[in-house]
Amino acid sequence: MDLHRHTDLPALPQDLPTLPDDRWTEAHRRLEAARARGAEAVENARKINESPRKTKGERILGRLKAERETPLPAPRAAAQDRQAGEAGTQVDADTRRGRGATSNAAGRYEPAARILFDDGWQSLDDLPPFRTEVTEERARTIITRNQSPDIGFDRSINAYRGCEHGCIYCFARPTHAYQGLSAGLDFETKLFVKPDAPELLARELAQPRYQPRTIAMGTNTDPYQPIERRYEVTRRILEVLADFGHPVGIVTKSALVARDIDILGPMAARGLAKVAISITTLDPNLARLMEPRAAAPHRRLATIQRLADAGIPTAVLTAPLIPALNDNEVERILDAAKHMGATEAGYVTLRLPLEISDLFKEWLVTHFPDKARHVMALVREMHGGKDYVSTFGKRGRGDGPYAWTIGRRFEIAARRLGLNGRNVKLTTAHFRRPAKAGEQLSLFD
Repeated sequence: MDLHRHTDLPALPQDLPTLPDDRWTEAHRRLEAARARGAEAVENARKINESPRKTKGERILGRLKAERETPLPAPRAAAQDRQAGEAGTQVDADTRRGRGATSNAAGRYEPAARILFDDGWQSLDDLPPFRTEVTEERARTIITRNQSPDIGFDRSINAYRGCEHGCIYCFARPTHAYQGLSAGLDFETKLFVKPDAPELLARELAQPRYQPRTIAMGTNTDPYQPIERRYEVTRRILEVLADFGHPVGIVTKSALVARDIDILGPMAARGLAKVAISITTLDPNLARLMEPRAAAPHRRLATIQRLADAGIPTAVLTAPLIPALNDNEVERILDAAKHMGATEAGYVTLRLPLEISDLFKEWLVTHFPDKARHVMALVREMHGGKDYVSTFGKRGRGDGPYAWTIGRRFEIAARRLGLNGRNVKLTTAHFRRPAKAGEQLSLFD
């Protein structure tokens, strides 16, 4: 095929009708532009024909290389924003001290985005630090049900909205948009408590049509976050579950769960309770950056030991595992947890749905600028080139070679330590609805 046969455009004829000079100039310009486009198309076709065909593996490696070389958009520092006369959504380090997120963008359902703007009187310097605010919420029901095929429970209880632990990777952050608030710093500082949750639970469990199955706690926000010390909603929920003989599984990062050993111990003896302690890293410095108000790693390990010594089945949850940031600690975390008495283990990889993607990348560039591109390249490799894929079965494990490697390392370590089985299965055999005042007791209870 002659690639050049269409490039020789005819020269301008000599006997053209007389037209104004500007019209001839425009016509000539368009003709030259057409000639240039034709030559460019021919050159591109020549390169395609002459270049060797790449295998599928080579194309994948080329795409991954391009992803690694693509720089992340670095968020503007608060100092730069102030020099420009506005703070944008980034928050000064002193103002957000002890918090996880670095920004506070408006929720995704808000009709307008709001930014801080300096009026020229250095008013941004006078902004107070973010303080925790708690609002009491009156709910109509307390048991939340789900039909997700990739999680091991169909109902859960969340006594709190928002979480003061401030874990930057928390997949519950986007739920704060339903309150008209930000998934960033608002999620950590503007909290909601359901003080009547125990009474609502007792009412729902007493319904004749209710069928008991294990209730999960800590699947959205931590039931033992710091404000639980004051409100004790989780403790009162456990008392209700104990009265009904209802099984419960708890996931937490807090050492406060040991406060309720007096309730959990007798429940565990009847096969009604088990606890999973989430440990993301054994590095206290990394933990302080990722989850600033959660218990330190050594305290979580000590909590595993206290729960195990009390006869409460305790698992360790290495979640989330973040490529090139904490995934190298899988074996060490499992070793330490086994030594402290853990009997089971599980893992989840990093999930970045909705607002969490931007929040995590801002945090990553702020604290680990030298690793940011590499971490995100691996995250995308695990999700088909995207920051996140919500497909059931893949959203919490990822896909591809790197995800496979993490999974195999976890399985090998868990099998070696005897943490790879479900040693305790909770029972519903003890479920009873307490008799109401004046109600005749059943002959068989």
